[in-house]
Order: sequence, then structure tokens, then C-alpha cells
Amino acid sequence: MAAFKERALGSTGLTVGPLGMAASYGAPAEAFEEAFDRGCNYFYLGGGRRKAGMKQAIRNICSQGLRDKLVIAFQSYARFGYLMEWVFKSRLRAMGLERADILVLGWHNRRPSPGLVTRARAMKSKGLCSYLAMSGHQRSLFPQLAAEGQFDLFHVRYNAAHRGAQTEIFAHLQGNGRPGIVTYTATRWGQLLNPHKMPPGESVPAPSDCYRFALSNPAVDVCMCGPQDISQVRDALQTLELGPLDSGDMERMKRIGDYVRSTNKRF
Repeated sequence: MAAFKERALGSTGLTVGPLGMAASYGAPAEAFEEAFDRGCNYFYLGGGRRKAGMKQAIRNICSQGLRDKLVIAFQSYARFGYLMEWVFKSRLRAMGLERADILVLGWHNRRPSPGLVTRARAMKSKGLCSYLAMSGHQRSLFPQLAAEGQFDLFHVRYNAAHRGAQTEIFAHLQGNGRPGIVTYTATRWGQLLNPHKMPPGESVPAPSDCYRFALSNPAVDVCMCGPQDISQVRDALQTLELGPLDSGDMERMKRIGDYVRSTNKRF
């Protein structure tokens, strides 16, 4: 089976490794640096407080003259443009950065306000970020916004239990000029790895199986991983060599996903 290789992030012009790294779960700097050395260069800083490890890793990587090899994404949950820009600038200063590559407008289940988008585009024009992204759970919204061309990429929930993005998002964002696609919650908040939530007689998937499920879809450019320690990073990195799931493993992941979703509909 062919390994997963670096690829273009939609039509942004950025080159990314297939496995992205998310802060906030407690992994130390050396874990993120090991991932970077293996080609995982999409570093995402969202909410949460346990981001010290990734911040230090970014500083260390930049001190080696490798800033241009990183793709740094900052997510903002602000709903007011002034607050968004103020916090964004303060985060850049705190990390000794002049810019982030991507500003993610976070958790929008309805169309972001025109004022917020205008401010985000102004921040892009100032050079504070190079590309704009949006995340949310209202799948029908993404094709609409893609058609308007205001966002360069999207962060989308997608896993074996939540496959609606295949028909409601991916099918509409194809061909040259499409926005980049970054997926998250590959393990459905750990439920796809929980032995107590498996269908009768089914073995528990490896974490890499969950990441491979997402990355086996050609529409997906990056699948996010949120590690708590270096061992979880190393488990995730197996994804890269193993490559796409074969048909049998793909059907198995779908069976597990359907069972997990049918027995726990909270999400």
C-alpha cells in the first residue's frame, strides 16, 4: 500500500503533510518537533489552555530558520472583528511571530457576520495572515461559502461515524481552484477507540486506522491529530507509512462508525 505523501492544501499554494497537529491536549514540544521532522507541518492552535508544548515547538523550529516550512493556523472564536484582531495580534507577539499562515474563524454553524469577515479580510490584507478558513458543523453552509470565494480552506468534522461530509461537502468542492479541506475529530472524541463501544465481535481500531479513514478520501488534504503525549504522536505517525485503507478495512471502519453513532447520538 502506498504511503501518504505531502500534498497541496487545496489551491492555497501551501504544501502540507497529511497529518496535522493540534495543540491544547498536553503533548510536549519534543512530540511536535518529532512530528515536524516526519513531515507533519500543519500546526493548529485553537481553544484550550494546554498549548505550551506546541508554542515552544514553533519557537524551536523557527529558531532553526525553518519558519517557511511550517503552516501555522490560529483559530478565533471571537464574534466581533475588533476583538478578533486584538487577540490575534497579541498571540503573534507572544510567540515572536510576524504572521500566521491561516486565520480560522471558529465554530460557525451559520454564516459569519459580514463585519467579522470584512475584518478578517482586512487582517489578511495587512499581512497578519495569508489565508482565511472557517470551521463549523452546518455542512450545507460550506459549499455556499466556497462558491462565494471568501475562504481559502475549511475545517470540517469527518470520521467513520460522521460521514455526511462526503456527499454534502466533498462532492461539491472538487477540481482546480477548490478550497483546502482539513478534517478533525477523526476518533469521534475517542469513541471509535473505546472497547466498550465496539459492535459485538469487532476488535478496536488503532488510532492510525481512524486517521487513515479520513485521509483515504481524496478530498481530504489534512487530518488533524490532537496528541496528549509523545506516544500518541508516534501511534499517529504510523498513518503515514500505512497509507489508505483497503476495501475490507474501510468497510470495517464504516461498520464500527455506524454502530458507535447508533448507540451514542449525543454528538
